[in-house]
Amino acid sequence: MEDAGKPHKSGNPSRKVVDLAAGEAHNLILTGDGGVYSWGRGMFGRIGNGSEKDELFPVQLNFGNANPNGTQDNVKIVGIAAGAYHSLALSDDGAVWSWEESHDNEYDVGDYCLVPRLLNSFVELHTVNSSSGVSETEAKTSLKICAVKAGGMMSLAIDNRGTLWMWGNCPQQSKEGELALVSSFTPTPVLDFLGRSVVKVACGNEHIVALVSAGGSYNGEDLVCYSWGYNTRGQLGLGDREKRLHPEVVKTFDEESPYEVACGAYHTALLTRVKKTSDTLESTCWTFGLGDNGQLGHGTTQSTLFPTPVKELPRNISLICVDCGLFHTSVVSSDGDVWSWGMEKGLGLCPDASRAGTDSGDALSPRLMSWKPNQPKFPDPVKLACGAAHTVIIAKGGYRMWSWGRGRSGVLGDGKGIDCYTPTLVLWPQMMEDSEEEEVKGDGEQDKARENETEATNEVEEKLSSALNELKLLQTKLSVIRKYASILHGSVFGKPFDEQDIPDSLQNSGSFDIGKEWEKMLGTADHRKLIRLEMFYRDMLAGVKDELMKRRIKEIVKECLQSSEA
Repeated sequence: MEDAGKPHKSGNPSRKVVDLAAGEAHNLILTGDGGVYSWGRGMFGRIGNGSEKDELFPVQLNFGNANPNGTQDNVKIVGIAAGAYHSLALSDDGAVWSWEESHDNEYDVGDYCLVPRLLNSFVELHTVNSSSGVSETEAKTSLKICAVKAGGMMSLAIDNRGTLWMWGNCPQQSKEGELALVSSFTPTPVLDFLGRSVVKVACGNEHIVALVSAGGSYNGEDLVCYSWGYNTRGQLGLGDREKRLHPEVVKTFDEESPYEVACGAYHTALLTRVKKTSDTLESTCWTFGLGDNGQLGHGTTQSTLFPTPVKELPRNISLICVDCGLFHTSVVSSDGDVWSWGMEKGLGLCPDASRAGTDSGDALSPRLMSWKPNQPKFPDPVKLACGAAHTVIIAKGGYRMWSWGRGRSGVLGDGKGIDCYTPTLVLWPQMMEDSEEEEVKGDGEQDKARENETEATNEVEEKLSSALNELKLLQTKLSVIRKYASILHGSVFGKPFDEQDIPDSLQNSGSFDIGKEWEKMLGTADHRKLIRLEMFYRDMLAGVKDELMKRRIKEIVKECLQSSEA
């Protein structure tokens, strides 16, 4: 693997990114010292900086309350998550922070909040055992959230006992006893996993997938995959399209051990390794659910009801991360190779072609993304995240970030706010201060390449616009000709013109002998049609004779007038 470069002279954890999350059109990063930065679309307060303005560069967020002496409470964040339009953060004391939640403060706009606020509505799920000698107060204070996750309009959390909590628009039992997307502002525990530990979890728009320990506590053993919620596209991987109110085991992984899971809007992706018996780190990526845009990576646009391996990924690789956008999927290996597949628009899946090129369109199979020309590997990768139509990766051990895809509202963090089909460096000041000359040169080459790409794209768009205008003009002319032909045909034959009235010789060969076609038409016409033709041509002949007579009379009158004047 390529050398990541010289060690950073500061070694300051505030310059190192350790975690990443992407929402519909915004991003969050977490630094080694517990700082949180955000950028992208600001609508609904998803950025968390007190404004709904778009941010083209990462901006730092403030947590905690201001003290009377002017200082700020010291809050260290250890986890982050992003849903479509909301964000979550987890502090080292187990407290959960959120923004775009309803609060009564100066930063509220309508029913959402523009800055991080502490979520105090967790209620512990714990039955006090009188024989244990633990008081109810002690039992409740022992609850601590260890991880947060978000997706769509849902929020999820896992506590120190492995209990899964969820709130937002979640698939739950309605008052009628049926499955429904129930809006809840209070975190609710998933009772089905009591006695076991939820280790990883992900959610799409209407479904949830969790990796759960086989025993009571998790000690690094193989995990079991469960799924529940709506299943209209087969995103649960249970072999049908029936919705599930309660979690069910995805049995496909009996011989494999899943260790990472991600959900798109209506599809799911997992990473697995062979169970215990193998010492290799060889990974397999499985996908299932909606495949209309190739987001499953199976070479087709067919949906899949069972987990199916992405066979075109290389063998003998160790995949460290997988994530899903609305309709695309990306994975990264420990060696720094990144593959993406699915919806092409704004994802950079065709780096050597414009949108109108022959290589554009949805990528039905994995495509390797390149960090630089002739340098496909992202050095020392840390994590990858997918938004609705963009992708971000942390590499160089946490000291560099790249992004590509839809760039509107500043979601790529490069300060330009335009779509980019190739990886572009996220312009975070903490990273840029330590940039090496090689990086600066690389950025210049990248900017030049992007300018050339933009010029080529503009030229193609101009040609396309000109072609479309010409096509519209031709369509207008064709419409007039068809209308004229229909009037003539109706006058002669008494019915509107239709495609079946076009002579066979003209349809098949493009040539037309009017004499032969006329004889053929007369030979196949019935008596009624011949009578109509006779009447039509008799009237036409009479009209022609009348017109000739009128013109002859005008000529005689003109000659007489000229003679009398002379």
